[in-house]
Amino acid sequence: MKPMCEKVIPSNNSSWRYCEYRLNTIPFNWHYHPEYEICLTLNSTGVCHIGDYLSPFGDLDLVILGPDLPHTWQSNTNPDGSSQIVHVAQIPAQWLHQFVNGHPEFSLLRPLLSNAKQGIKFTNDTAVIARQLFEKIKVSEPLTRYILLIELLQTMALDTDAKILSTSIFISGQQRDPGKNKFDKVIDFIYHNYTKSLCADELADLAHMSTNHFHRFFKKRTERTLTEFINQLRIAKACKLLINSSSPITVISDQCGFRNISNFNRRFLQIKGCTPSRFRQQIHKKSLLV
Repeated sequence: MKPMCEKVIPSNNSSWRYCEYRLNTIPFNWHYHPEYEICLTLNSTGVCHIGDYLSPFGDLDLVILGPDLPHTWQSNTNPDGSSQIVHVAQIPAQWLHQFVNGHPEFSLLRPLLSNAKQGIKFTNDTAVIARQLFEKIKVSEPLTRYILLIELLQTMALDTDAKILSTSIFISGQQRDPGKNKFDKVIDFIYHNYTKSLCADELADLAHMSTNHFHRFFKKRTERTLTEFINQLRIAKACKLLINSSSPITVISDQCGFRNISNFNRRFLQIKGCTPSRFRQQIHKKSLLV
């Protein structure tokens, strides 16, 4: 079975992505992506597939995966109905390699990143520390998250009892997802046109799919609906304009592709946790303190 290529979108104001999932069950989703991934699975039991590695997993399952390494976890519902928790950090390879290769302080991480090409599973002691760090990452601002990420990588690099998983190094070109070219074409079009009015029918035609098939195709590769994906891009642009310009919020709303100010305010609050005016006030207060 060929793995699917997943599109990873960094978290807001960050160079990498963090996400916490709370699930009733972890579905089989055989995929790969060009980013490194740190995955901590809690309160869950099932089967883990990484490259040609196949094994049961349980609570406190901490793994790092290298770029383009196919993987998935799979579980059933817990007998007590409790949620299964997955903390995921996805880090662009080029961004991380620049730090490691450009700064001698990061040399400790080189063996970790090299071995991650085959997947690495860590001890329970390291997983306990990782759980504490992920809990802090979840509630921290981007700069603190970055510092905690480096601490997490260092903790994993110091685990001398960690285990390499896959016997082979997988290359995405050998596992090519037949839908990748279509998806890349759609993503490129969205990035060049997201401030305009976009319609799913138009994007589906671009991918040579029915609209219903396209919606499923898109969400499976981004873990977001098309609307959620476009709104995230628009709000990210709005944040930059709120920080770097004095334009009225109504003008910024229009520049970012929202049809009315009410929808803009509602989407901004949903994604950023505050209104655009409050966001601008907070930025202004921080600049006065510097």
